[in-house]
Amino acid sequence: MDTRILEPYLDNVLEEAAFSDLPGHYRGKVRDNYDLPGGQRIIITSDRISAFDRNLTTIPLKGQVLTQIARFWFDTTADIVPNHVLAYPDPNVVIGEKLKILPVEVVVRDYMAGTTGTSIWPMYKSGKRDMYGITFPEGLQENLKLPQTIITPTTKAFDAGHDEPLSTKDIIEKGLLTQNQWQTVTDMALALFERGREIASERGLILVDTKYEFGFDHRGRIVLGDEIHTPDSSRYWFAETYQARLEAGQKPESFDKDFIRSWVIQRCDPYKDDIPEIPRDMRLKTAAVYIEAFERITGQKFALPDVKQPPKMRIHKAIKDYSSTIVPRPPPKKAGDGPMEVMLEKGKMYSFCTCGYSRKQPFCDGAHKEFAPDYKSYKFEAKEDGSAWLCCCKNTKDQPFCDGAHNTLNEKS
Repeated sequence: MDTRILEPYLDNVLEEAAFSDLPGHYRGKVRDNYDLPGGQRIIITSDRISAFDRNLTTIPLKGQVLTQIARFWFDTTADIVPNHVLAYPDPNVVIGEKLKILPVEVVVRDYMAGTTGTSIWPMYKSGKRDMYGITFPEGLQENLKLPQTIITPTTKAFDAGHDEPLSTKDIIEKGLLTQNQWQTVTDMALALFERGREIASERGLILVDTKYEFGFDHRGRIVLGDEIHTPDSSRYWFAETYQARLEAGQKPESFDKDFIRSWVIQRCDPYKDDIPEIPRDMRLKTAAVYIEAFERITGQKFALPDVKQPPKMRIHKAIKDYSSTIVPRPPPKKAGDGPMEVMLEKGKMYSFCTCGYSRKQPFCDGAHKEFAPDYKSYKFEAKEDGSAWLCCCKNTKDQPFCDGAHNTLNEKS
């Protein structure tokens, strides 16, 4: 992309998204989060770029790119793994269900690569052969494909802690997850990676490794959260030059976002010194790389926003508009709670379920089918305007409408 097209956005970046009228603000390295009624969380991805445990600068449109790449992958994998996404009120914003995040972070790897302390290549190069509960054979080389796809779990570093390698044995014995929970997570992670690898290959890319974050939703299901297969959470290589560069002893070609890091390292100790101001042309080049990544990964044209509209104002309006539509989710019906009265509109189709525990009570989103298959769902058309009684019991005279008889005849309402 011609960086001249992006130049107007240099002075219209989303550096932060702090809104005093939104509840439960939490600021991460690049995201601002808020908690809404009904167990929903607002996740706003800013244009901040973080490294060396600090924010370096802003990259125009980076937040929109990351949000929209994740959206592509959430949509593309929703048929194999449930995720936290509820809505996208703005290109930088996702509304997700607030999850109880699992204490284990999952990294799936297909190649002998990496540079960090928890990456397998630095450890393997230093002589280690037993890592993450896996015994690696002799003779493996940097940037070559592994004998099989592996999972290298680490502790989830809450409160700015450091990730520590884990094995399956560690996860079970330390009580981080049960055997069944960990098996579910590994099955999900491998299925997601396989789907990602297939689609990346169609785009001329190699999905080298990636990070996943899972959590429990309000129904107790394990679902995918955070982001998926973005350039910030994944490593991609260009397939067309991979073999030639390998034979020439060169690193595989990738979406190079690290030249800002390299520029900083050459000029200071980023852990001790003040960070010099990042040149505007470097910020533009980095923005172009992110947009190239979006277009190549998704196969879609990146939609540039209106440069005359400040992104923070646009986002705030979109969130307020969305918030006005939220109906808080009440707690599930319990035995003896009785029926619920709702107003119906003539001619409208409704769904109702005896589970009595759905995102939009008393109507059901069908999610219960994965954890409570004995429940029954009903669809009906409202014949008249007005009120009707709907009940989560399973023993009434005229389902899905309730005559209240369960109060004395059936306590399992």
